[in-house]
Amino acid sequence: MLQRILACLALLLAAAFPQLAHAREGKTRLAILGVDHGAQLVAEKDQPGALAAFLDHVKPGAVCIERPPEQASRQDYYEFTYEVQGVILPWVAKSGTELCPIDWMPPMDDQLLGFGIDLDTPPEVRKPQGFQGFLTFPDRKTLDRDFFSAEDPAALAPLQKWASEPAPRADRDLPRRLYLYRTFMQAQRIRAIAHKRKGETVLVVVGYFHKPDIEAILKSDPGIELVSPASLGRPADDAVRAATTAEHRGAILSFNLLGMQAATGIVNFDWVERVLADFEGTAASPEARLFATRLAVLAGKISLPEAARRYDAIAADPLAGKPFSWDGVKDRTRIDSFFDPFGNLDVRQRAQVELARTLFAQGKAPRAGQLLDRLATGLSPRKALQLRGYAPMLEPARTR
Repeated sequence: MLQRILACLALLLAAAFPQLAHAREGKTRLAILGVDHGAQLVAEKDQPGALAAFLDHVKPGAVCIERPPEQASRQDYYEFTYEVQGVILPWVAKSGTELCPIDWMPPMDDQLLGFGIDLDTPPEVRKPQGFQGFLTFPDRKTLDRDFFSAEDPAALAPLQKWASEPAPRADRDLPRRLYLYRTFMQAQRIRAIAHKRKGETVLVVVGYFHKPDIEAILKSDPGIELVSPASLGRPADDAVRAATTAEHRGAILSFNLLGMQAATGIVNFDWVERVLADFEGTAASPEARLFATRLAVLAGKISLPEAARRYDAIAADPLAGKPFSWDGVKDRTRIDSFFDPFGNLDVRQRAQVELARTLFAQGKAPRAGQLLDRLATGLSPRKALQLRGYAPMLEPARTR
């Protein structure tokens, strides 16, 4: 009789306090990998192959990403989360690992009430930089970002200070208050996933600014063992190279050479040259030749007339009418991507854009304008309007 009573009591306790049952069955090992969205494309020590190799090494039971479940179920992701679309999604598709979206965002009505805009939809013509503008990394320190940079408390201290101090004016405190609530909800979704993955490793890949608060919220859960991602091991250089794909290399080259990052001058040219050498292989495609020409221009290794001749030859190549290996475009009805005003053009069209940029730099504005007008005739009305809206960025005073 006593044994039956104790058994019933155990069942009641498990139902009332599921975390106790969870702890008895084994803790979930939880690693929060803090990332700087998109920085993988400019920082060699944080490159795409490093994350791919880390996933191969850890072999997590589930990977959590920064997107609300509702949007992720429609294959709708933040356009700037390169680590998700460029690395994690291909990896989970190949490995069969569970993908767990854990973000939370306010409903559209609340976004409009609080900010006056839809946070997910960029303007018809984006600003050169800043919120809802093109993504760039203007701080040279980003080039030295390490794969485990978010494990350094000093890197997180400014964010924690901002999160703990209300704005001087309460009516301007919404970003901080929303951050706190959003991060709390992220932690709760992670908790639910961890409780389903008893005894396994769950990897959370999230913006580094969310990491300290998520860990603070989950550290007292008896069913979760928080571990440092660095403690799981750093991928070796040969593993990183083996995990790097042609799409990864194409993304690095596009972001640094064709996107707005080039205008900042903050580019690791030595790394980009090595990436290009691997991308070219033994037979350089029109895409590779376009990258090589743009790199030579930015590095000051060829004259503007020579660059114009090369761009013209690429545009005339019958094989150039193909999309880029990777372009980061989310909305195919637009001409741009999150980092490049002309990101949704094929190689031939982009060679024409770069030719126009070179003509502007030579003081041949009328000819450059005629070239862009001809290009616009082959585009949809929306793309043609955006092409004209972004055309001033090709002029020397606006870009490098």
